[in-house]
Amino acid sequence: MLWVLVAVPLVAGAALLLTGGRADRWAPAVALPAAAVTLALTVTAAVTRPSVSAPFLAGMPFGLRVDGLSAVLVVLVGVVLLAVLVFGAGEFGPAEARARLCGFLLLFADAMLVTVTATSLPTLLLAWEIMGATSYALIGFWWQDADRARSGTIAFLTTRAADLGLYLAAGAALAGGATALALDELGTLPAGWRDLAAAGVLLAAFGKSAQLPFSFWLSRAMAGPSPVSALLHSATMVAAGAYLLLRLQPLLAATGWAAALTLWAGLLTALALGAVAVVQRDLKQLLAASTCAQVGFMVMAAGAGGVAAGTAQLTAHAVTKSMLFLAAGAWLTALGTQELPLLRAAARGDPVVGLSFTVGAVTLAGLPPLSLWAAKDAVLASVLHTSVPLYLLGLAATALSAGYAGRALALVWSPPDDGPAPAPEGSRRVRRWQVAPLPPLAAGAALGGALALPPVWHAFGDTVDAAATPEPTGAELATSAAIALLAAAAAAAAVRRRGDLPSSPALAGWLGLEHAARRAVVLPADVAATLLARFDDRLVDGGVRAVSRAGLASARLTGARLEPTVDAAVRGVARGGRWLGGLARRPQTGQLHQYYAQAVVALAVLALLLIVL
Repeated sequence: MLWVLVAVPLVAGAALLLTGGRADRWAPAVALPAAAVTLALTVTAAVTRPSVSAPFLAGMPFGLRVDGLSAVLVVLVGVVLLAVLVFGAGEFGPAEARARLCGFLLLFADAMLVTVTATSLPTLLLAWEIMGATSYALIGFWWQDADRARSGTIAFLTTRAADLGLYLAAGAALAGGATALALDELGTLPAGWRDLAAAGVLLAAFGKSAQLPFSFWLSRAMAGPSPVSALLHSATMVAAGAYLLLRLQPLLAATGWAAALTLWAGLLTALALGAVAVVQRDLKQLLAASTCAQVGFMVMAAGAGGVAAGTAQLTAHAVTKSMLFLAAGAWLTALGTQELPLLRAAARGDPVVGLSFTVGAVTLAGLPPLSLWAAKDAVLASVLHTSVPLYLLGLAATALSAGYAGRALALVWSPPDDGPAPAPEGSRRVRRWQVAPLPPLAAGAALGGALALPPVWHAFGDTVDAAATPEPTGAELATSAAIALLAAAAAAAAVRRRGDLPSSPALAGWLGLEHAARRAVVLPADVAATLLARFDDRLVDGGVRAVSRAGLASARLTGARLEPTVDAAVRGVARGGRWLGGLARRPQTGQLHQYYAQAVVALAVLALLLIVL
């Protein structure tokens, strides 16, 4: 059954891509049943917990297993995949590249399913690579637009550079004696190799999850269609790095330093990118920055040892963020813009979209009794048992989350002003297929708040098979709720009084991370490549050309000097041979008395020689 789970989206996605534009008209008729079957199989796998293995590399099988942690993730992937495909069926018309979109979305989700069920590094690497390649195709979906294509390239190269960390981890595991490269073996490696493996895992996870300093690629990922953003920012790709850290938490804990670095990286990302989200004028950019910040809480949980808390945060965030991106996509279709100042009163236009976005924004703000409130406090409870100052900084990150969510909510519900009108290319209506997935996702975001109840939390922890983690107390839940409420109310009040919050060029530009990466990495790499090219041209290639010139000169010298001498010697030998041959023929007269005379002469010469010598 687990093989079938992997095969269904793989076969359906590959068939749509191979068929190409001829399948655009009936692509949803293939993709939606495939997604529905995939969701049913994920639920079955979460209940039955299957495990399969097949020969792959020498001593390294291709293994998949659904355990407590992956059981939650596979169902989450199935739910979000079906939701984004339903939305995509409404956003893209029959004449558009629906087969290409649906095909890549299915392959993308399939790679995530393999990622969360992989039992060894070779299996994980295979899925990790496919996920990166399909994300490049999806972000640069509208490749005719040079800027969108460039955004896809930047996102791909950034994550691709970080992905090298997994190869570093695999090499360290092999050198440390883990012949099967099983994920469960990494925490038991010898000290030096274990540290190197942990460093590689952190590099790959931070890059894939857009944690500092890799966060800027997620801003570029907004160039893709709305269904792509919803899937990429919720249950796949960005969540893959957080999942990897939660899965390998024993490795982080075994090194000591890796757990502390993970905790700090998540906390700093939650703070910095939360501040970035507060001032964004583009709704999708605000949601992208908030994704970095919210994933920062998952990373914090992995560093603090709260696997169940991090999984709860991942689940609640995936449902909430997919809904918010789909609502933003619906407004983009209807109004032709995603600029927040132009989205005033957008929530009043379609009540389903408006109310769904409201539920998502309130959830994102961390307000009770919704899902992210309960999940985030579980993360903070784990951090509190590690360090009180870090817990206080986590509360500050919570306030920022409430600030950007409250600002967005206030803007989309504000009455329209006298500013510029929305872009004219909008359809002025939200299509039925775009609305359909929003209410179920909103219900999931709201009902997840039941995690705050101790019986539900214990049941969730047992499902994840995680070790017991600290539970938030009533005081902690109330404190975070009060902070979130005050921050959201302050942001909303500022929008009502001033029209919007003041902007900051540094924050609006994502802290200049892309520019810094260009100066710190790209330019030095370009200079090094230029120097190496000159070295190759002048020394390596120059040496090859010098050898060839010497060979040609030697050949010319041989042809002009040596060859005539050799030819003359050969001709002289030939002439001497002919002359000797002529002399040898002269005694051959055929007359017997001459042969006797020659014999006498020869005997006389021989006798003379004997006498003399």
